[in-house]
Amino acid sequence: MLLLETPAANGPEISLWNLCLDGGWIMIVLAALLLICIYVFVERAIVIGRASRQDDTFMKRIKDYIHSGRIDSAEQLCRNTDTPYARLIGKGISRIGRPMQDVLVTIENVGNLEVAGLSKGFTWLATIAAGAPMIGFLGTVIGMVQSFYAIAQSGSSAQIGDFAGGIYTALVTTVAGLIVGIISMFAYNYLVSRLNAAMNHMEARTMEFMDLLNEPVK
Repeated sequence: MLLLETPAANGPEISLWNLCLDGGWIMIVLAALLLICIYVFVERAIVIGRASRQDDTFMKRIKDYIHSGRIDSAEQLCRNTDTPYARLIGKGISRIGRPMQDVLVTIENVGNLEVAGLSKGFTWLATIAAGAPMIGFLGTVIGMVQSFYAIAQSGSSAQIGDFAGGIYTALVTTVAGLIVGIISMFAYNYLVSRLNAAMNHMEARTMEFMDLLNEPVK
């Protein structure tokens, strides 16, 4: 059993903070990208969460108002309901009396603007997911160049310790870049799935409203 013991087992523990410091200025860039990723994710998750709120009585009240000729009340309800689908329906109500195709096109245009507003910041996450690993790899390459430069300067007297430390710290940037990239990728995909769900709700409300306009008044 004693033969299985290695000196490394009794060596100093690796500190995460020291690893970050050893990574150099590249780690500062990656830390900034991570903070941007977290901010965009939290802010967009809150916005999309609010946009996805559903009021089961909304369309029923809209139907009652329209069938009773209380268009102003229907528009007021849409203004008081702070959700994307309410703004879509509100714009459609303002076009009542025009051809159905015009109403649908107007709603679709507003829907495109709403989706663009909800997806604001997604480009940052996609860019960080793709760019962070490359930045980390750049740090590794820089560290490798510095290590081999140290070997060249030492000449024939170069020892493993002259460049092993440089390679060790350089690889830290690759690990950090991969971590930031993976976090950004999962954050982006999660928000895209939430946005798709919100879009499906808006489309369902739009079709329900268009069916409402085609219903005969009882």
